[in-house]
Amino acid sequence: MNERNAAISGIASESIWMLFFRQAKIMQKSKSFFSYFYLILLPFTFYLFTFIGCATVPTREALPTYDINGITYLPMVSLCDLKGINWEYDTFTRTVTLNKDAHKINLMVGDTLLLVDGKAQHLRHPVDIYKGIVVVPYKFKEDIFEPLFKESLRALPAALPALRIKKVIIDAGHGGTDPGAIGRGGLREKDVTLDVAKRLVKLLKTAGIEVILTRTTDRFVALSDRVNIAENSHAELFISIHANANRVRSLNGFEVYYVSSRVDDSKRALSAAKEAALDFDNTCLADDSLNLKAILWDMIYTCSRAESIELSRYICQAAHNNLEAKILGIKDARFYVLKGTHLPAVLIEIGFLSNYDEERILKNIYYRQRIAEALAQGIKNYARDYTLMEAKLSD
Repeated sequence: MNERNAAISGIASESIWMLFFRQAKIMQKSKSFFSYFYLILLPFTFYLFTFIGCATVPTREALPTYDINGITYLPMVSLCDLKGINWEYDTFTRTVTLNKDAHKINLMVGDTLLLVDGKAQHLRHPVDIYKGIVVVPYKFKEDIFEPLFKESLRALPAALPALRIKKVIIDAGHGGTDPGAIGRGGLREKDVTLDVAKRLVKLLKTAGIEVILTRTTDRFVALSDRVNIAENSHAELFISIHANANRVRSLNGFEVYYVSSRVDDSKRALSAAKEAALDFDNTCLADDSLNLKAILWDMIYTCSRAESIELSRYICQAAHNNLEAKILGIKDARFYVLKGTHLPAVLIEIGFLSNYDEERILKNIYYRQRIAEALAQGIKNYARDYTLMEAKLSD
């Protein structure tokens, strides 16, 4: 994401994109012209929030962290929400303003200088933008933020609304005549992915989330069929589980992929529009509405990619907290199952079968259970915050 887009996304992208995606899913079930009109207006609302908005997100007790060049950073929006701090971001000057009661902090992206109640102070590391989010060094929280705003942290609400993520597609990679990667010890990718997928299903069902598996046994399922299952499921998320392999056998680690921005969304949108997956009310629009359909699909794919990136972050964070595996992070790719669906979709490589040590631990059923628990935790955390965000937008 380039600097301009990153700066814009750093203000209110989380709330606007979640609202955008919710409306996109609603309009697929509705033939009303007004649902399409509302969706078209949302991007303009996003830019309005960009220039004038004050952004907060639902309360969390545990702050997500990001490692940037070996330095731990925190998302500004999450930090401020812990104590109900109002904050604003000016995209032109790249300045951030925090204020509550009589206290005020002014910071600038890319700079270590800040003003605390009008007095200059210095950070060891600069304020930054990471994946479209304004982030601050962890020491800012300890040395400046906490001493200035001494009120106790706000707790999570006693009762949370029911999760809005109701259904998830779990895709166990490979199967049948397609074994996938095979380790030197004979461990087959298709067996590992199915076992982890089934464990994940149980965990998600316990959380009240309905789950559909693209395969429940050792059978071959074509990539196009996996996509069709996702597209016809009315699910909210698509999770594909794989195990990696590489000629360099020393490579190891856990990573998550989302659909690459190099995938031409315009072509995908035009193809989707031609298949008439979005149905218009012909009493409101002329029959010749292919271009409008393509525009709407283009917007849906753009929103879906943003949600996929967020979901990837949650899963990586959960893996970091629960597994000893090396976390390689989130990456973009052109995998067929990712670019074939309009849902927020991620492909997870849980380890390298080509690496002897990782093949050995992937044979262990207890470690597979821990992987499933990490994936479930990431998905549930994402679903929780998605639900809280929708509830806040509905107030």
